[in-house]
Amino acid sequence: MLSLVIVALATIASGFIVWGTDKHRGTYGITLPAGVSVAVAMLSWMIFIQLGFGYQPGVTWIPWVLPILLGTVAAAVASKFLGRHRTRHDTAQLTAALRL
Repeated sequence: MLSLVIVALATIASGFIVWGTDKHRGTYGITLPAGVSVAVAMLSWMIFIQLGFGYQPGVTWIPWVLPILLGTVAAAVASKFLGRHRTRHDTAQLTAALRL
């Protein structure tokens, strides 16, 4: 259970770091990358534990490290996709409103 708490805290931090480094962070909320990161990390942690990687010698690092990496990558992909999409959408809405 300690690995779950450490993974959760590390992925929350990485989600905030991803939000802080994104150029389009004004178009979506601060908790979006952190939430995506934690959700992916928790699901992957549960899958790795169910597969037995947490209790086999030599592979006990998998539930500690891989969920953090997967969560960080998922947060980066989500923020990149949503940031660009929302920026395009907001620009189109503003242009339509100014044309009235």
